[in-house]
Amino acid sequence: MPNTIIVGAQWGDEGKGKIIDVLTDRADIVARMQGGNNAGHTVLVGDEKYILHLIPSGILRPDKRCVVGNGTVVDPVHLVDEIRGLEKLGIGIRDRLFISETAHLVFPWHRLIDEYRDRGTGGGSRLGTTKRGIGPAYGDKAARTGIRMIDLLSSRAFIPLLEQRLRINNGILGSLGAPRISRGDVADAYLEAAEVLRPHVTDTVRLLHQACGRKESILFEGAQGAFLDIDHGSYPYVTSSSTTAGGACTGTGVPPGRIDHVVGVVKAYTTRVGEGPMPTEDDDLGNHFHARGHEFGATTGRARRCGWLDAVLIRHAVMVNGIDEIAVTNLDGLDETPTLRICTGYRLDGDTIEHIPNAMGSLSRCRPVYRELPGWRSSTRECRSWTDLPPAARNYLRTVEELTGSPVRIISVGPSRSQTIELLR
Repeated sequence: MPNTIIVGAQWGDEGKGKIIDVLTDRADIVARMQGGNNAGHTVLVGDEKYILHLIPSGILRPDKRCVVGNGTVVDPVHLVDEIRGLEKLGIGIRDRLFISETAHLVFPWHRLIDEYRDRGTGGGSRLGTTKRGIGPAYGDKAARTGIRMIDLLSSRAFIPLLEQRLRINNGILGSLGAPRISRGDVADAYLEAAEVLRPHVTDTVRLLHQACGRKESILFEGAQGAFLDIDHGSYPYVTSSSTTAGGACTGTGVPPGRIDHVVGVVKAYTTRVGEGPMPTEDDDLGNHFHARGHEFGATTGRARRCGWLDAVLIRHAVMVNGIDEIAVTNLDGLDETPTLRICTGYRLDGDTIEHIPNAMGSLSRCRPVYRELPGWRSSTRECRSWTDLPPAARNYLRTVEELTGSPVRIISVGPSRSQTIELLR
């Protein structure tokens, strides 16, 4: 298998975890490139459902190695909990999980600042964050005031850094009306976590380059989606990392020349969690999914906003990420829908446009221009080949290819590994 980047082509929650799990069967290493435990990848293996937040989905295959790259931000206490949870389920971690020594850390003050700022305290605006402290942690990284995993492994280095950052951040918390944080509580919890994580921490850049030298294949696991990218997303309603394909290089240290292929994961309709414009949002469609217990965030449990497939959005994601092929997930979610819609363009202030406006005020005024297609009104969950799919479902997928300019090569019709169709046509 060539070195492949998996990215979400919408606002996250596209079902990347399952696609990564399926493709991991042909890879040697799965490397997480950005984000933190604000992400949630859900994978169904047999009757067991796994929700992974920071550890790559490849950990569910016993012969694969997994890397948490330098572009991530790591909450050590949460990561230990995630490791122990997997071990209780019989998933072996030893000699399979490698954590970058230069990954930055998330601390309790990051979470509190995240929460209080998102309330609008101190003049901020509500963004709908997960309140896991990810944005403030990346903020410290950019300001060159962060604490890295390598610092945590030495108490002699860690304690002075902790005390310095606490003095500054307790002042910030006080200005936001948030409680102060105790040095002792943080030091004890984090140094305890350090001892659990120590065997896994290494120079992952060298590890990945050595793997490339041995011609081993790497699957780069992205979190969130293209339109949550800090540079290319619907700013400011974005995450704080590079969720597009370029983030795989900066977030792991593997250069662009070593990347062979990019797969964009597209849900058969559109969802997003959090605030911000979403042109194809449709309350009736959302009510349909929520009434059936579907479309709730794996990390937050919040009901996702739902809408029709937005081809304008995906075309832009194909362009920015250099997507070579598309994996369409949740096709079965449309099984009961009599008439389907795909957005082909927007009406903005009397004009029709076929691109994403960068100004959020303009995007919020965009109204979708739809192409309607007949639904198939039958279950696709038992389909295992292209010809098994109802003709109307095949027509829907061909239309996705036409409107996005990228071929569909993988189709998911349910959460389990077996409910996957791979196309060689």
